[in-house]
Amino acid sequence: MNKAFVREAAGDDDNDEDEALDSALRLPQGTRNYITPAGHARLRAELEQLLRVERPQVVSVVQWAAANGDRSENADYIYGKRRLREIDRRIRFLTRRLDLAEVVDPARREDTEQVFFG
Repeated sequence: MNKAFVREAAGDDDNDEDEALDSALRLPQGTRNYITPAGHARLRAELEQLLRVERPQVVSVVQWAAANGDRSENADYIYGKRRLREIDRRIRFLTRRLDLAEVVDPARREDTEQVFFG
C-alpha cells in the first residue's frame, strides 16, 4: 500500500518536533542565555497573548466543531486541532526559552573594552 494512504499516529510529529526543540534549546555546560529586557518583554507578551486570547478562542471553536458530529471530515475540527497543537508547541517553546533566559540591560553596563549586544 502506498504510504500516502497510511494514517500515521496523531502524536508522532509532535514528539519529533519536541525532540528537535529540546536539542535546539540545549546550551553548552556553563553558558548562559542572555536576553535584553525588550526581548524578554516581547516573549512574555507573546506567551500571554497565546495563553489568554488565542488558545481559548481555538478551544471554543474545536468544542463547537466537535459537537457538530463526524470529526473525520469536519474541516473546522481538523484545522482547529492542528492550530491548537501549533499554539501548544509555541507555548512550550516560549516557556522554556523564558525559563532559560537571563535578562541583561545593555544600558546598565560599565564602559569597558568588552563587546555587548543590544
